[in-house]
Amino acid sequence: MSSNNAAIVDIAQTASQFNSSIVLQADNKYIDVKSILGLFTTLVSSQSYELHVHGTDAEEAKKAMSEVFAKHGLNFTVVA
Repeated sequence: MSSNNAAIVDIAQTASQFNSSIVLQADNKYIDVKSILGLFTTLVSSQSYELHVHGTDAEEAKKAMSEVFAKHGLNFTVVA
């Protein structure tokens, strides 16, 4: 399994622990990070991403998602 596959599974599993909507923006695409298929078609390490998190547990979700993205060396910013 490539490190990218591990990142995708890790991100989707982490996201699915939260009720919040967690959307990854890459260029003009918006991907629900709970969708492994969506991540497979989008996630490349050279890309820069924006994470949009909205919902009742958004603060916890932002923290957890930030940790998992950083762990896999992905370039991202969390958008309020």
